[in-house]
Amino acid sequence: MDIEQKQADLIDHFVKQASALQGSALCPLIAEATSNTSLFAFSEILAIPSVLQLEGTSNSVYLDVLRLFAHGTWSDYKRNAGCLPQLVPEQVLKLKQLTVLTLAETNKVLPYDQLMQELDVTNVRELEDFLINECMYAGIVRGKLDQLRRCFEVQFAAGRDLRPGQLGSMIHTLSNWLATSDNLLMSIQEKIKWADSMSELDKKHRKEVEDRVEEVKKSLSLKKLQTVSRPTLTSEGMRRSTLNLVE
Repeated sequence: MDIEQKQADLIDHFVKQASALQGSALCPLIAEATSNTSLFAFSEILAIPSVLQLEGTSNSVYLDVLRLFAHGTWSDYKRNAGCLPQLVPEQVLKLKQLTVLTLAETNKVLPYDQLMQELDVTNVRELEDFLINECMYAGIVRGKLDQLRRCFEVQFAAGRDLRPGQLGSMIHTLSNWLATSDNLLMSIQEKIKWADSMSELDKKHRKEVEDRVEEVKKSLSLKKLQTVSRPTLTSEGMRRSTLNLVE
């Protein structure tokens, strides 16, 4: 089963479970979802009415945890740790993985120093082991570790849940991209038309040259025939003609 299908199946599973629960019964489910090693998207769970109803209740911290895993990073957790439940190791790992995805959204070359600071990693060996074993092997990123330049070159990164207000920005970006693509397409079409017209002119010129060559060939052939058919005097004929003149 590929990663996308497994992700979709897990989302469907947790959405169905959460839709059937209310109040405090949702807390262990949220903890389970945010600890699952193969789940990296939470907006569908976050959108369930019963989950949103945790807002303002004694269990609202679990709604905050779900929002953290949907949109936040490890640094966000550290800043708000006093207001949130303590994370279990699986959740810590998951949040650090999600942090890498967030960093990869805006920069495809991630310096080791930045990654070590954001992930609370103390040395390069530990960082590279994390990127290889917990990120690349998990299929959420692909890239190249550049030890000489001390950076991680991101070639692919899975997308995270859209943050509030991010949809409008994404629509604007996609609209700009579409307009640029339309302009580029028009430019390409104009160049194709120009190339076609030049090709037609070239064909016409080539035909004119070929026709001219044929005319020259015919003219030369005709002159050759005329030269061949013209009577010529043999040496005997020339002798006789000379004798006649003498007589």
